Amino acid sequence: NKKDMNYDILLEQLKDFEGLELKAYQCTAGKTTIGLGRNLDDYGITEEEAYYLAKNNIYELEDELDRAISCWRQLDDARQRALINLAYNVGTPTLLKFKKTLEYLKNGFYAKAAEEVLDSRWASQVGRRSVFISDVFKTGVDT
Repeated sequence: NKKDMNYDILLEQLKDFEGLELKAYQCTAGKTTIGLGRNLDDYGITEEEAYYLAKNNIYELEDELDRAISCWRQLDDARQRALINLAYNVGTPTLLKFKKTLEYLKNGFYAKAAEEVLDSRWASQVGRRSVFISDVFKTGVDT
């Protein structure tokens, strides 16, 4: 009966025997494993876990952008989401290399920011994602 099980005790036991690994590794059976012995090769993750992980990434990116780009919170919600979408794809350090794009966004030159983000090696690599982000930078609409 699920109500009667003390999962905290079991989780501590699993931690003791499996260890707690926050980055993927190869277990002794050669399986990609993470956490408390979660076999990613055979079990993967659930859709709910995927969204949970993505939200955590988004929260981390927001903190990074707060530290690195002081003006990003002044953008409207759609452009903020587009900036996070870009950072989610390339990482904050690479996003910061989009100096002209960020400068145009900061100064409200949204059409210029849209053009500039498309004039990158990244845009040619990701295709429709870059077109979407460019359109959001230009229009402020993402839905």
